[in-house]
Amino acid sequence: MTGDFGNKKDDGKGENRTEIFTISVTHGDPKKARAAPIPNSASIPNSASVASTSVLVLSASSRLSRPSSRYRNLIAYWILGLCNNYGYVVMLSAAYGILHKDETKTEIEGNRHCNELSTGAVLLADIVPSLFIKFVSPFFPLFIHTRLAAVVMLNVSGFLLVAYAEQLWVALSGVVCMSLASGLGEVSLLAYTAFFKDKAVITMWSSGTGGAGVLGSVSFLVLSEVLMLSSRDTLLVMNVAPFLMAVAFWVILVRPRLDSSDDEETPVTAQKEKAVIVKVHDDVPTQATNASFLDKLRDVPPLLKFIVPLTFVYFFEYFINQGLFELIHYNDQESWPLQYKVFQSVYQVGVFLSRSSGSFFHIEKIWILSVLQGVNVIYFMTEAIYGYSSSMYVVAALVLWEGLLGGAAYVNTYFCISKQIAPEKREFSMAMSSVGDAVGISAAGFVAMPVHNALCRLPSPML
Repeated sequence: MTGDFGNKKDDGKGENRTEIFTISVTHGDPKKARAAPIPNSASIPNSASVASTSVLVLSASSRLSRPSSRYRNLIAYWILGLCNNYGYVVMLSAAYGILHKDETKTEIEGNRHCNELSTGAVLLADIVPSLFIKFVSPFFPLFIHTRLAAVVMLNVSGFLLVAYAEQLWVALSGVVCMSLASGLGEVSLLAYTAFFKDKAVITMWSSGTGGAGVLGSVSFLVLSEVLMLSSRDTLLVMNVAPFLMAVAFWVILVRPRLDSSDDEETPVTAQKEKAVIVKVHDDVPTQATNASFLDKLRDVPPLLKFIVPLTFVYFFEYFINQGLFELIHYNDQESWPLQYKVFQSVYQVGVFLSRSSGSFFHIEKIWILSVLQGVNVIYFMTEAIYGYSSSMYVVAALVLWEGLLGGAAYVNTYFCISKQIAPEKREFSMAMSSVGDAVGISAAGFVAMPVHNALCRLPSPML
């Protein structure tokens, strides 16, 4: 399959000329896409349309390369990451309280204080819709403005539904809205990074999502426990997040101008297959992909080396957070809800620190992080059963380590994709690989509930 793009050149006589290239795409391996000159047409005079397109590309490139534009983009992407994940984190931090909206809940018989419905139930409502949207949306056109408008509206709806909910199903409906917003925002904005030459936007996005963890869990803790606001007032105050997200995207961000492939004609007309036309300027695509569903489907298998390790890291991570945190208790029973919030906050600090490290060091072998996170599962499982650490501070230190591993896996996965995948495949690859964490988190939610209930029937280690 081929596509073509042009590079503007000067022939030494003051006359602009364009090199026409064909993009040869090997099905199933986006890394093997390459550019080669078309025989007998390596250098042809510019047509008006090609010239105008070249000027547009160069103008946009110049605009994005200005120092002020760079700083605006970095700030905007940090805020976008923060606001996109903020509501998701708040829902997990509020999971313990959301379950108490169910007046019919029962406790599992035994020596432990356990809800029959673990916080893994809230996790499922918070991630399964996101998983669906992450699987589907990469195969549709990247209508970035429409998608971001939907993200903002879903975030507002989620906060309002949970704030005013009197029954559990209404609260969980709000969590679902928040999940859809988070998933759509992540898959769209990660795909959008493909059109920026400065890959620091990936680090800033990752740092912002990590910052959402810290700010979301800590702000919920401060507003509800320190300022003593009701859960309703706390969630209403947090509606500032979707507003800031809109400002970041439509006001602060210097958005790249993308060309329309509809105006371009390919000189290769004798092909049996429709050409996938991708224009690339300075190793950055200048238009959204027009690849078909089948073309994209063929590009999924090579991405598994990125997706699978990320899936395992997040499976282990969220199995700990939503299946075991609630069962590790110290001190008196009245402090247990506060302790759960503290563990979540410490975990988010670890995630933030490691997701912000993308500009300083890189890890290509993500599978190592999967193995280390698996070791963490063994510790937290045995701690929940036997309670041998007998110190909240020891557990908190390992919670921090758990967060560091998860954040490192996230930022390094997308950094590797941005460097190893060909420019014309990058948009789809960034979007599709985001299913990795969602699959792992969803699986963790399903596994966490029966394991949680089984552990609840065991004798308490404090007896």
